[in-house]
Amino acid sequence: MTDSKEKTKQLASRIDHTLLRPDATRDEVTVVCEEAMRHGFAAVCVAPYFITHAAKLLDGSKVVVAAAVGFPFGHGPTFSKVSEAKWAMDNGAREVDAVINRSAFRSSDLPYVENEIESLTTVVHFQNGIIKIIIEAGELQQNDVEQLCKICAKRGVDFVKTSSGFSGNGASVELVKLMRKALPAKVKIKASGGIRSRAFALELLDAGADRIGCSRSLDIIAE
Repeated sequence: MTDSKEKTKQLASRIDHTLLRPDATRDEVTVVCEEAMRHGFAAVCVAPYFITHAAKLLDGSKVVVAAAVGFPFGHGPTFSKVSEAKWAMDNGAREVDAVINRSAFRSSDLPYVENEIESLTTVVHFQNGIIKIIIEAGELQQNDVEQLCKICAKRGVDFVKTSSGFSGNGASVELVKLMRKALPAKVKIKASGGIRSRAFALELLDAGADRIGCSRSLDIIAE
């Protein structure tokens, strides 16, 4: 039983407890923060509107606040994403999960994509934060995933994240393995989107993911 509890504790420490529904309320964020502290999750991932509230609740705990930036489609101009990321860091976020401009990438505007990733990484690292770049890997061809991973590694990101959880395709073992192969060891992977069971979460971690992002965190650690 002790061994089982320890494994659950280790799993919880790699989960970003997430609440990104567009109709989420302050009271729901309060509950999510309390759950994260009680179970020892790595972070609480919320929309920028809730950053200050979550940061106050989590102050003094080991749980950090992660801000969703450019969420969920990533269509905004680079300056607005950078401003959003800076505001989040100034108001208590310690991590930023930012969506790339998928339209720019699909239009083969790689200079734009590289500049955006570099700009976001710079502003977050300036305040000693962690940047996770969301690439929506499930919607891309293998060579596109590999290309974006190389760009992220070149620009010094901390994590490449599989998905926003708002597209049709979330995380998969195959995608995580592909990303792990394409990334250097220093760049970590966050798997997100459609993770609803402990078995699947563990499969993703075994495949090379370092963090799991999900809203069903309690179900996963309770199994």
